[in-house]
Formats: sequence, structure tokens, C-alpha cells
Amino acid sequence: MTNYTAPIRDIRFVLEHVTPLRELTALPAFAHADPDLVAGLLEEAGRFSSQAIAPTNRDGDLEGATLDGDRVLLPSSFKRVYDQYVEAGWGTLQHPSEFGGGGFPLTVANAVKETINSANLAFSLGPLLTTGAVYLLTHHGSDEQQQTYLPKMVTGEWSGTMNLTEPQAGSDVGAVTTKAVPADDGTYRITGQKIFITFGEHELTENIIHLVLARLPDAPPGTKGISLFIVPKYLVGDDGSLGERNDVHVVSLEHKLGIHASPTCVMAYGERGEGAVGYLVGEPHTGMRGMFTMMNDARLGVGIQGLAIAERAYQQSLEFAQERRQGRGPGSEPGVQSPIIEHADVRRMLVTMKANIEAMRALCYANAHALDLAHGSDDPVVREQQQKLADLLTPLSKSWCTDLGVELTSLAVQVHGGMGYIEETGVAQHFRDARIAPIYEGTNGIQALDLVGRKLPYDGGAYVKGFLADIRETIDALPESLPTVASSLGDALDALQETTDWIFSQREQPNDVFAGATPYLRMFATVVGGWLLARGAAGAAAALESGDTGAFDADFLQAKLITARFFAEQILPTVRGLAPSVTAGADDLFTLTPSQLAP
Repeated sequence: MTNYTAPIRDIRFVLEHVTPLRELTALPAFAHADPDLVAGLLEEAGRFSSQAIAPTNRDGDLEGATLDGDRVLLPSSFKRVYDQYVEAGWGTLQHPSEFGGGGFPLTVANAVKETINSANLAFSLGPLLTTGAVYLLTHHGSDEQQQTYLPKMVTGEWSGTMNLTEPQAGSDVGAVTTKAVPADDGTYRITGQKIFITFGEHELTENIIHLVLARLPDAPPGTKGISLFIVPKYLVGDDGSLGERNDVHVVSLEHKLGIHASPTCVMAYGERGEGAVGYLVGEPHTGMRGMFTMMNDARLGVGIQGLAIAERAYQQSLEFAQERRQGRGPGSEPGVQSPIIEHADVRRMLVTMKANIEAMRALCYANAHALDLAHGSDDPVVREQQQKLADLLTPLSKSWCTDLGVELTSLAVQVHGGMGYIEETGVAQHFRDARIAPIYEGTNGIQALDLVGRKLPYDGGAYVKGFLADIRETIDALPESLPTVASSLGDALDALQETTDWIFSQREQPNDVFAGATPYLRMFATVVGGWLLARGAAGAAAALESGDTGAFDADFLQAKLITARFFAEQILPTVRGLAPSVTAGADDLFTLTPSQLAP
């Protein structure tokens, strides 16, 4: 199936009733992003994603990326669509105007990215990495580096990559061994090998700007000894022209479960000479600071991937359920097969997908909204509080949305029944493509450790307690028309508060806390998802009561109430069920010896 319709109506609802765009346009930095302009921009982005990019998804999976010597060949449709992407300026939206960007809020840019991710996840990975590289250089690059690289990276004429992982290191970035030796001209010579480099080599762009972690000769061990370098595929002259090819080459491509059209490269630096020419970013031994800037941007971007692939799979499932006839639904005439959407269990699966997707969208947009306020507000107190909120939400967005991306695409296969297991149907691709997202940009287990180890202790725990109090205020203010939403969300919040208090009480037993970190993150994110749906439902209820429905018809707004109620009654109760897993401790995990774990 190549059909995809960007969910612009639901995106606009979130931007109006859950993460209000008006709060951002009230800031001088975003005053130009007025609602009418954004509405038109979203419509055009949805059209481009649906009509231009989405048809490339299936052939991209079938053709994949292939290696031809030093060249990586992408599916034939990609170059045409990428050139259209650059010409339309879709990659420029969130970046500073001084480098050719549109200066739009990240919230708006991420809404556009959602549609591109849904249209073709493999295609979207190239722009995702470029955006992160631009973000890094904007914050950590020198003026000369910014002027040299950012204008063409912002437009997408040049792309960017992130080079962290090495065969012996994996997620342990502190174990990297790539070397950087100073040269006489102020540059460095980079030697080493990196693996899992997304879009490390391709011919969509004129140049590829690799951001590479490496060690200087005097580097201390661990992450404190890592420096960051710009290593362009082609060296750039003082006038901005491209010069000779740098000593950076693709060695091989990984053969992956999914995202076949996204080249995942093994890259070699300096294997054909004295080393690849690199340029130090920032001060020596501060590479992780810059790389985490890029990674945090990418983590929210990966969370959006989970949302986006689930949305694509849901749309295909909904269409299939209305067309596929099998069995007799309640009330149907004897001998007449019913569309499977008339069967209760199929409805359960579809509504489960819809409710979770709407909660995921609200969470990712709330995360971006907090980042926009943190960067755009003139009030230092607001900036500090919103940055803490963004930091708290980032591991939730990355982990919960990507876990659900896998679960919901699997549910889409189930809706299709046996046809879902057949590759020609296309839904299996979504399941395969989704599976990488919980792994890259920091595995979801690492995100859970980050939540309990770094984010909960903000302000001695006062920040998260205040955040939970904000959720309680929402519950108390819900209209009487949403009684089960209030009661279910309240009970889930009680369970979350109890486990949060337990975590704080176990600070002297970190292994017990870490053992329950993953179910705790699931609890936390589910409560936040329910809270954001409740906020949206309250806005829908107020619009229905006043009769001022704005851009949304009454049927759409009624569906918001029903979806929030379904999430409250059938998904939020899982929160209390997870509590014992959080507080069980680590004893049983480590009591079993490796030999006892063996079959």
C-alpha cells in the first residue's frame, strides 16, 4: 500500500488545544509563525509527504541501498524526491534565519517531520541526521565553521552524520579508540573505524559533513577524553567551493531487518593515507557535550519516528478493516459476510492504536513545545523550568513512543490477519522498520536509567513532584462530562506517585532502582499520555459546549472525548499493574547465575 494521508486535522487540534501554538507566537522569536501561515504550511507539507514521498516507501524497501565500490546507491526514486525536498525548503524550517533557515518553532517543524517520517521512514533518516548536525554546529561550532558549513546544510544541499559507535564500544561511548593527531596547519588527522553510521555515504547531496568522536594523543580515559571533529567528505575551500576527496570511505553496508533504503554504513577514516582531515569543534576533550546536543535532538526525533510509523500502519489497518469481509457481524443478515471492522475485537485493536497514537503525538509535541519556550522565552525562570520539562519528557518521548511504535505496528499486522504476514500487503514493512527505533540514539533501557538517575533528582526531587502536582490540577479541573477520565487518571497518578516516592527512598540501593527503571518509565509516560489526552478532551468539551468549534466539526470533537475515555478506561489501568515490577528490586535478577539462566 502506498496511500498515506497526513493527519493534519489532528495535528492542528494538538497545536490548538494541547500544546497551544499561541503561547509560542506570543514570543518575539516566533511572532512570524501566525496560525494561518502555519495552517497553510502544514497543509502543503501533508500534500508533499502524501503525494511525493509516500509512494517511494514500498520501492525503497524492495530496492534498498546497495554498495558499488566507494559508492552507495539508493532507490531510484529517492534522488528526485530529495531534490524536491531541498527545493521546497522543508529542511530549513526550525533553523536560524542567519543561515537561511525559517526560524519556525520546533513544534511546527516536528509536525512536518512527522508527516515525512510516516511517508517513508528510511528516507527521513537522512534529513534527521542533518538537522541534528546543524543543531550541534549552531551551538558549538566556531563562527568560521558555522559560516563554512551551515548555509548548505540548512538547505539540505549538504548532509550531516553522527559518528559515535565503534565495534568494540557499542553504547559505551567512552570506549572509542578513533585517533586524532594534530597536524602542522591546525587541522587534525583522523584514523579509525565507525559502525552503524546512518547515511554515511550516498549521492543525494554534494557533500557529507561527518561529525566524529575521536581521542587526542593526550586524552584521559573514558568520556572525559573524547573530542569532536568535523570531517567532510570533500574538503571545502576558503571560497566555499568543494576541493579534493577526504580520506573517509564506506567499507560495507549492514544487512538489516528493516529501513532497507537507509544506508547503515561502516566508515573508515584514514585507511588510505596519513589520516582524514578533521577540524576540532569546541575545546579538546569536550566532545560529549556537543554530541549530546545532537543526540538529544535526535532522541525526540526518534520518538516521532515511533509515532509516525504507527500512524502509517494504523491508516493501512483502518482501510483494510473496512474493505476486508469475513464472518458475520452482530446484526448482519445471515449468509452475508461483514467488513471485519464490525467485529468487536478488530474495533478494540483499531481504537487501541488510535488512542495511543493521539497520546504519542501530544507527548512529542509537548516535548518540542517545552524546548521552544526554553529557547525562545525572555524570562530566565521560564527558560529554566521549560528546559527541565523538556529534559524530563525526552526519555519518555524516545522510549514510550518507539516501544509503542513496535507494539502498534505489530497490532496492525494482527488486524490484517494472515494477509499481514505476507510481504506484498506492505504492513509487515512497517513492523520491520519500527523495530530499530527502540535501539538507536540510546537504547530504551538507557533512557529509563536516564529518567530515574538524572531527571528525577532535579532540584532534589522537587521538580518532578511539582510536575505531578500539575497533572493533579488538570484532573481537578476536568469537566463533569469526563468522570471516568478524571477517576482513572487520578488512580494512575496515585500509583505513579507511590512508585516515585519509593524510588526516592531507595537512593542508597541504586541497583534496585535501576531494575525497575523500564516499567517505571512506562508508567510515567502512560500517565503523561493520559494527562495530555485529558487536556485535549477538556478543550473539545468546552468547544462543544460553547458551540465555537473553530476549525473542527462536532463529530471530530466528540471523537476526542471518546478516545480520551477509552485511554482512561482501558490503557491507564495498566499503570497500577506495573507498580510491583518497579518496586520488586534487583535480588531475583542477580540471584540466578548464568548457568541457571541456561536451558
